[in-house]
Amino acid sequence: MQGIRTTLVQAVRQPVAGDRFEEQHARIWHAAGPRWFAEGDPIRTVHSDIAMLIGGIRALLLQSLHPVAMRGVTEHSDFRTDPLGRLQRTSHFITVTTFGTVPDAERAIAKVRGIHRRVRGAERDGPGGRAYRADDPDLLLWVHAAEIDSFLEAHRVFGACPLDEAGYDRYVDQTRLVAERLGVPDPPASRAALTAVIEGYRPELMRGPGSDDVVELLLRRPPIPGPSGVGYRALAAGAVSLLPRWARLQLGLPAIDRLPARAVAGRLTRILRWALAGDTAV
Repeated sequence: MQGIRTTLVQAVRQPVAGDRFEEQHARIWHAAGPRWFAEGDPIRTVHSDIAMLIGGIRALLLQSLHPVAMRGVTEHSDFRTDPLGRLQRTSHFITVTTFGTVPDAERAIAKVRGIHRRVRGAERDGPGGRAYRADDPDLLLWVHAAEIDSFLEAHRVFGACPLDEAGYDRYVDQTRLVAERLGVPDPPASRAALTAVIEGYRPELMRGPGSDDVVELLLRRPPIPGPSGVGYRALAAGAVSLLPRWARLQLGLPAIDRLPARAVAGRLTRILRWALAGDTAV
């Protein structure tokens, strides 16, 4: 039984945390110092649940519908050539800013802001080759809203202990702290406000080469081989089932029966949760 647990833990940990898990785990969880969030806070509840795997896939799919945001990703990142590396860096950032010490969280934010300042370009297919930059407040707000909406929906459907409406409002509000430090203007403070932000971006969202690349990489040719790839596809189907109907249509994804997809993804998250519960490093 322990061998099964170890195999499952490695199948989850390697793509998400990489080879430096032990070192990073010790630094984030055991370093002395103040934290922004306390044990039992909604943001810790959501961000520590295995449902984040599903939320992360949904977030990338949803974010890809913003053509300007995707231009920066495709031209200035290694998403195509090293998708797992990008996943690991994003996972590390979320973990540090949620659970790490305040100095470590502030260093992580400063590093991301430095990267954003260097990302500049022009939309070759846009009107007049309009310039873009990664620290554009409008783009930062979209990325934040799509991410938090995805984490919230994944936890609501697949989380071990879903929160009530007040808890999810508190979750959205708590995510503002890091978002504001990243340069996000007036991030939403409630679930209703988050939904309004997403709806406000809909006229700008469309399918394009960037979103097609994301669909190809995340759904059709995922970079996770072997038996782990089978589990990944189940989680990915669960992520697609969480997308709004309009987003699935824009991404060119076929209609799916949500109930079977969610049943399989839900069963897998329970198995992974069982495996991680028996891991002494968690």
